[in-house]
Amino acid sequence: MPRYRLTIEYDGGPYRGFQAQADLPSIQGAIEAAALGFTGETVRIHAAGRTDTGVHATGQVIHVDLAKDWKPEVVMNALNAHLVPQPVAVLDAQVVADDWHARFSAKARRYQYRILNRPAPPALDRGKVWHVKKPLDADAMHDAAQALVGHHDFTTFRDMQCQARSPLKTLDTATVRREGEMVLLEFASRSFLHRQVRSMAGSIVEVGIGRWTKADVAAALEAKDRRACGPVAPADGLYFTGVSY
Repeated sequence: MPRYRLTIEYDGGPYRGFQAQADLPSIQGAIEAAALGFTGETVRIHAAGRTDTGVHATGQVIHVDLAKDWKPEVVMNALNAHLVPQPVAVLDAQVVADDWHARFSAKARRYQYRILNRPAPPALDRGKVWHVKKPLDADAMHDAAQALVGHHDFTTFRDMQCQARSPLKTLDTATVRREGEMVLLEFASRSFLHRQVRSMAGSIVEVGIGRWTKADVAAALEAKDRRACGPVAPADGLYFTGVSY
């Protein structure tokens, strides 16, 4: 039974997150339904990470086991055909070893948070960015983000419903840059806590608009208290951009 590694992108807006849920639309449900339509098999896919309601992806990675030895390009094209008109697309397909796992073989995961920083609201990117009207100081945001890099107790930036065994995580990189009207925040870690990226992004934006300083971000982290977190950024601007193996 061959195992296929699939790289996918999706608009998370219409779905209640990645994970399949009874009677609710999910990305997992859409892909598994496409696999059933293509192969006639009821399959279970496994993902590198489970994104929340409204979160998007440009480089999510999943794996699926199929009974027949299909060529990877056939799997990719057939799944895409059965995914129409869902806003989900398979970008690449590869055959991998039987013991390769999309989640457990991952060495790092990458997220990007996109902020449209201008007075006018988004028209073309509605639901795809966080619209912040006040001018943001991207350089100050980048400097403040460095206070979060390293191995820390991220309780402050951890959702109350997080089911991870420990709040200890190592944030490998945190960068902020401006590209025209867009301010882009990028984070990389082996794994993240529930809503950690959105929580960090919201606090870093407080620095960008001048309400917080880098010292405030560091103090929030040190507090190990969810109440010390700044406003949590909305799901609209968050993208799962890639996985390293």
